[in-house]
Amino acid sequence: MWFDNRTIQEQLWPATLETLYTTFFATLFTVIIGLAVGVAVVATSPRGLAPSPWLNRLLGVIINVGRSIPYIILAILLIPLTRVVVGNAIGWPAAVFSLTLAAIPFFARLVETNLLQVDSGKIEAARMMGATRTRIMFDVVVREALPALVQSATVLVITLISYGAMAGAIGGGGLGQLAMNHGYQRYQIDVMVITVVVIVLIVQAVQMSGDMLSRLVDHR
Repeated sequence: MWFDNRTIQEQLWPATLETLYTTFFATLFTVIIGLAVGVAVVATSPRGLAPSPWLNRLLGVIINVGRSIPYIILAILLIPLTRVVVGNAIGWPAAVFSLTLAAIPFFARLVETNLLQVDSGKIEAARMMGATRTRIMFDVVVREALPALVQSATVLVITLISYGAMAGAIGGGGLGQLAMNHGYQRYQIDVMVITVVVIVLIVQAVQMSGDMLSRLVDHR
């Protein structure tokens, strides 16, 4: 029981590393793509810097459809595509692929919300000074929304940790798979409890780091 359990001694640390790898890479890809999509949605809106009704509607539909599909169902549907892209449908690299596709719509909508909260007066002032649309978007809008974007990224990371635990139920590796295979299927309650404690500690560390970074980038 507990730390005398060989499963905990031999598999807890590797499973924790897999969870960290999965979360890091899924967050990296999601932030890069999701930020671009969110910026595009704001820029192409009727009052945006580059209005394009048809593109804005298309992006909105894609985001809404992506957000409406539960992760576990999406991960199962993506198994054939995951095999093609990753080369395998199990393991943490496969989980990164499905997590990224599931999280992009979620983060893109958060980005859109953050950017729309920027004071329109600052945008108009930049326009009057002759700034280009690209500079206005990134030097004014994104910069002003940076603290909120950091908080949204923190929410994203914690959501990915939760989704990653679900991915373990279908062979996604990490702490979720350890809890499923040993804690649930083999009735090793100590494995289940310690796995949950480790996940809680990771989430707390992420939240504290996100709050600290948000305060550091807030220039107001």
